Amino acid sequence: MQFRLVRYFTLASLGMFGLVALSLIYFEHLQGQFFKQTSDEQGTFFSEVQQSFAKQQDESARRDLLSIHEAGNVNLTRLFANALWEKDFAPFVASVQAIDVQTCRAIADITDDKGKKVAPPEKKACFTDVGNRIMALPAFKGLDAKVFDSMKKSTVFKIKVFDLRGITVYSSEHAQIGEDKSANEGWRSAALDGVPKSELTHRGKFSAFEGVVENRDLIGSYLPVLEPGSSRIVGVFEVYSDVTPFLKQIQQTSEQIKLTAVENQRKLEEAATTNQTAVDATSYRQLATIAGLLALLFAALLVIVRRAEKVIQQQEKDRAHAHQQLAQSEKMASLGQMVAGVAHQLNTPLAFSQNNVLMVKDALQSMELPMKVASRLSTILEDVDGDKVTLKVSQLKANLEKLQDGNVDVSMLQAMLADVLEGIEQMTEMVVNLRDFTRLDRAAVANADLNKSLHTVAYIAKTVLPKNIELIEEFAQLPDVECNPSQLNQVFLNLINNAAQAMDGPGKITVRTATDGDRVRIEVQDNGHGIPDDVLPHIFDLYYTTKPTGEGTGLGLPIAKDIITQHGGEIQVSTRIGVGTTFTVLLPVRQQALSALAA
Repeated sequence: MQFRLVRYFTLASLGMFGLVALSLIYFEHLQGQFFKQTSDEQGTFFSEVQQSFAKQQDESARRDLLSIHEAGNVNLTRLFANALWEKDFAPFVASVQAIDVQTCRAIADITDDKGKKVAPPEKKACFTDVGNRIMALPAFKGLDAKVFDSMKKSTVFKIKVFDLRGITVYSSEHAQIGEDKSANEGWRSAALDGVPKSELTHRGKFSAFEGVVENRDLIGSYLPVLEPGSSRIVGVFEVYSDVTPFLKQIQQTSEQIKLTAVENQRKLEEAATTNQTAVDATSYRQLATIAGLLALLFAALLVIVRRAEKVIQQQEKDRAHAHQQLAQSEKMASLGQMVAGVAHQLNTPLAFSQNNVLMVKDALQSMELPMKVASRLSTILEDVDGDKVTLKVSQLKANLEKLQDGNVDVSMLQAMLADVLEGIEQMTEMVVNLRDFTRLDRAAVANADLNKSLHTVAYIAKTVLPKNIELIEEFAQLPDVECNPSQLNQVFLNLINNAAQAMDGPGKITVRTATDGDRVRIEVQDNGHGIPDDVLPHIFDLYYTTKPTGEGTGLGLPIAKDIITQHGGEIQVSTRIGVGTTFTVLLPVRQQALSALAA
């Protein structure tokens, strides 16, 4: 089968170029995705940074606000304490200390529906009674008036004063007086540790010096009250300052930062989109450039491959021509041997046929006189003249005597002519077998009876085989085989000649046929000396021969194998040293491709 270089190159290269193109597209897509993912991650990171910055700024502003107001509340508490504590609050707190609160504290707390410990109603009522008793003290109204006058128009919304028991001894919101805050963390931090404690809260409604206010942001601070001139804690102030305007400013600043962040994020996304578009355009240009280069490479390679295919086809033609010449040379060599044998076989019938024809010719010449006598006798009998009859009879008698002296035997002439005919038949048979062997009068590919072909080959081979070699034909019934008979005759004759050359003396060659599935089997077996192990692997190699120089070409078996292969068959060999060799040819009954055999 001819290898179609351009077709396979085109399919393979286009397939590979397609894979390369798909790989490039895939990797370019991955690169674009990576760039987009990186841009998205950068945008997300930038947004998170902006949000974190805004959050930190907001928290920092609130923390600073808390610290600043806590410091202000501390200073305010000190001023307030210096102004009112020693003269007003200290005696008032001392009066409150006389009120018993242990009875109220002894009332056990209860657990509410949420599992939280809360004061029962009787306990709340008990501390409310404590508050009423505090507000009933004579100094309360004057103290309350002084506190309101001092804190009015300030940022302080509420003031609470606790004694060291944690009891609310004063509150600008009177309802809270008497409450127990001993468990409150802020009070404990200020009363026990002497450390201010502040927190920022939002109140929907709040009772302030100015009355009830709504939706206010407050900073509540628990501040220890030190005895003037010492570091002894004598009470705790709880001061609530209004920071709503400040928080609004902080919130406005945060909103502005957020808007700036959003705008920056938008610009970043626009830049990322622009960059992505540029990257995609660059990728498309790169792909187009690479595709163009691949197309140029393919075109250049295609030109080279086309040129190479032409060279290969020319080389194939030259090889086929050379192989045909070699096959013809081998065939002519075989025909040369065959012609020598045929010439020998034709000499015998030609020789005795020629001799017999010459003898018959001489005999016919001797019969010329009797024929004339017979003619003359006929003339005499028609003559009525007596004298003339007497004379003619005497002359005829003399001529008959001469004919008897010639001793011509007609039966012998017939036998000689029969021998001539037999020789002519032998020569005709030989010519017919020669014609069947060469198949010069038939198409190159035909349905052939291989048994008949093998019989013809055996007949021709016998003309060149030594007399001491017996050629046996064992043919089984075979179907007609689609083949080139002339080529197969050359193969079979070569195998028979090789078998004969493998025997130094008397021997036997058996040619047998059999069916083998959808194939036919032809065996040429000899009882010669066999093929040595070092020679067997090379018997089908071109120009390999073990014959002396000038006696062998090394073409017979390689050409035979090539012919069998072209027929879609195979040739096998089995050999044993000193026992003999068998060549087996397997041929399909029907050929799949006949063009290779028609040459």
